[in-house]
Amino acid sequence: MSRRRAAEKRLVLPDPKYRDIVVTKFINSVMIQGKKPIAEKIVYDAFDVLAKKTGQDPLKGFHDALDNVKPSVEVRSRRVGGATYQVPMEVRQERSQALAIRWLISTARKRSEKTMEARLSAEFLEAMNNRGAAVKKREDTHKMAEANKAFSHYRW
Repeated sequence: MSRRRAAEKRLVLPDPKYRDIVVTKFINSVMIQGKKPIAEKIVYDAFDVLAKKTGQDPLKGFHDALDNVKPSVEVRSRRVGGATYQVPMEVRQERSQALAIRWLISTARKRSEKTMEARLSAEFLEAMNNRGAAVKKREDTHKMAEANKAFSHYRW
């Protein structure tokens, strides 16, 4: 970590179709090797599939899925007197959103559907219903924090 100054937050412009900053961040995370038009097509097609399956606004479904995956607590390693403790800490809003986006994409990539659009839309649908691998990841994180609550006095 740099000792000079804190890193500046970059300004992210809203996406062209839905005018939403979170969708832009999601598209940027889906993007591989700088191919943004392909990432946009994947996400927008996944939204279209989600809209067909649920019959509601895909943007609302996306935000519901993201909210169901966001963690509120996590464990962080803290070294005290030669021993390393897993200390539960609250997660900042920006980090919880970034973790939720990362978990949704990584679990979607591991799915067995044929196209990435189908994988993403299925993962959104499961996350909206509080099921799926991304929600399980959040539950595991919360369980780990709950199990290590005894070390919370090492918080800094």
